[in-house]
Amino acid sequence: MKLIKYSLGMLVTMLVFLTSCTDFVEPRIPYSSFDTGAYLRTVARTSVSFNFFDLPNSKFDITVEGVDAENGATIESVEVRVRRRRLIPGVGLQYVPVGTGTNVVDVEVKKIPASAFAVTGDSKFLRTGISVTAAEAITALGLTPAQVNGGDVFEFRLRLTDKFGRVFNDVNASADIKGGLFYDSPFLYNVTVVCPLTNGYGLGQYRLTQPVGGADPFFGNPTRFVEEVVTLSAGNTGTQRRFTVKYLGGFTTRTFTIEFSCGKVIKPLESAGAGCGGPGITWISDPGNLANYNPASDASITVKFIDDSQSSCGITAPVEFVLTKL
Repeated sequence: MKLIKYSLGMLVTMLVFLTSCTDFVEPRIPYSSFDTGAYLRTVARTSVSFNFFDLPNSKFDITVEGVDAENGATIESVEVRVRRRRLIPGVGLQYVPVGTGTNVVDVEVKKIPASAFAVTGDSKFLRTGISVTAAEAITALGLTPAQVNGGDVFEFRLRLTDKFGRVFNDVNASADIKGGLFYDSPFLYNVTVVCPLTNGYGLGQYRLTQPVGGADPFFGNPTRFVEEVVTLSAGNTGTQRRFTVKYLGGFTTRTFTIEFSCGKVIKPLESAGAGCGGPGITWISDPGNLANYNPASDASITVKFIDDSQSSCGITAPVEFVLTKL
């Protein structure tokens, strides 16, 4: 994408927040092929990692609610599908079943019927739990526990079919639906095989610097991310950490998530909350360029990732953070 120089006024107009701030959902949901549709808002992520040292007791466990024009009543079923990916140094990502990043080949591990969705006292939308044990996923893929390594990722995809025969998944859902904090319906959950950290690892105050990534391409700030003191807190898993970053001089302030994955620091896909049209600016790891971490010391943590990974604004570039504990 050719980068065009815009005036500051035009740029500010183009950079639009993607996150809704309303407390209701209009049933006209932005899908690529449908005027109206359904999605599965993630209510709780009880378990989204597998413990490498305790696979028999590990599981993928979430709670979702069906959002549609009938408060979830149009849902016919939800398929839970899975595949495993592994990063092979010098080779790249390998999948079971065999496929590629864009050509998804997965297997059904469980099917959730409409009858599993029920009314709760917390919402007008019908809710259900989705739970798959590590053993169920491994067996569905024709693997054995001995073939699972730390750092492997099990990709769980949800495929919603409604009573009209329409299908909704991570392919036809819009970026708003998948990445917006309000909607929180990725239809895709990356469950990493993790090596648990020692108590207190990677928690507390750190000074964030950005030695790689260059200057803010829009507002003239010396770095794309504000260099400041941030506070790392626990995420959804025992190996996940979150902190708040100020992007483009504070044009957006967003939660930034990292995952410590058996020696590697992973940056899951997250939205910057702004864009120049299209998919919006996103941040994600480059599987071929991951930072290492020292499990014996959290004094300094390096994070490597790609800024504007889908080239929403034509500013795609590798970026590094160095987090120095205070």
